[in-house]
Amino acid sequence: METLEEAELCFPHLLNISCKRQLQHRGPTVSVYVILSCLSLLTVTLNLLVIISISHFRQLHTSTNLLLLSLAVSDFLVGLLLMPGRIILMTGCWFLGSVICGLFFYASFFLTSASVGTMVLISVDRYVAICDPLSYSTKVTHQRVKISVSVCWACSLFYNGVILHVFLKNPDANNSCYGECLVVIDVITGAVDIAVTFVGPIAVIVVLYLKVFVVAVSQARAMRSHITAVTVQGLGTVTAKKSVRKAARILGIVVVVFVICFCPYFYPALADTSPGIAFKFFAVWLLYGNSCINPIIYASFYPWFRRSIKLIVTLQILRPDSRDTHIM
Repeated sequence: METLEEAELCFPHLLNISCKRQLQHRGPTVSVYVILSCLSLLTVTLNLLVIISISHFRQLHTSTNLLLLSLAVSDFLVGLLLMPGRIILMTGCWFLGSVICGLFFYASFFLTSASVGTMVLISVDRYVAICDPLSYSTKVTHQRVKISVSVCWACSLFYNGVILHVFLKNPDANNSCYGECLVVIDVITGAVDIAVTFVGPIAVIVVLYLKVFVVAVSQARAMRSHITAVTVQGLGTVTAKKSVRKAARILGIVVVVFVICFCPYFYPALADTSPGIAFKFFAVWLLYGNSCINPIIYASFYPWFRRSIKLIVTLQILRPDSRDTHIM
């Protein structure tokens, strides 16, 4: 029969080396597990709908949507891999072994970098579309976007392999007890990572969107002042400009939400403070929650996403000609 001390251990049969469970009260634990598990399932489901929509319907194969597809894949993997891993870590007991522990943190760093990189690409895309619309179709082509996304993911894969190579060689090196899954990075590497993964990209994103905002406002004023002089032929141009600005506004919301969700996670490193367990929990899950918020924004502002969801749920995408459906 287990003693009280053994019941508190992750591995009761390893009495002297096992870690202790962090969450002792069954009631709150179950409720938190249920809420976070539902968040993980919702994140996977919503982003899978985005992936299917953009991949399936030919009309959605635009340069901008390819970037949204990249972001959706990253968010999908966050819900599928990272959220369940964090739910396991909530107890303080890692039951999946050191190899999976190393892969979990590698995936966590890698997907974060890929998301940030994709956000930078989205900002560049909107900057060119608003600030240099006449050359947008020649500068931002499908082929260039595909290459940019591939480079972004490849660089994230390589970069995080470099900064985590010591940890990946021996994931147990910093564990104080059996059943712990912990990653520790030295100060210099951590500072470089903060600059490359957060400070630099966020600075680029903010500068580009400030320029986009200034140009968009000036264009809106010019359109209002000349609206009476618009001809029938010019109506199409006005509508196109409105469509471009609307896309910039929606993606601007995505970027702003992204920055808000990421800031608390990186704040302790920037402020050189040691946050408590509650703040760490909040920061990590706010970061992950961004992966669920993005498709909700699409559903709120993009009619094509709502239409595509209806076609997917009703299985109309199984029709032979469904790829050519008018969705926008």
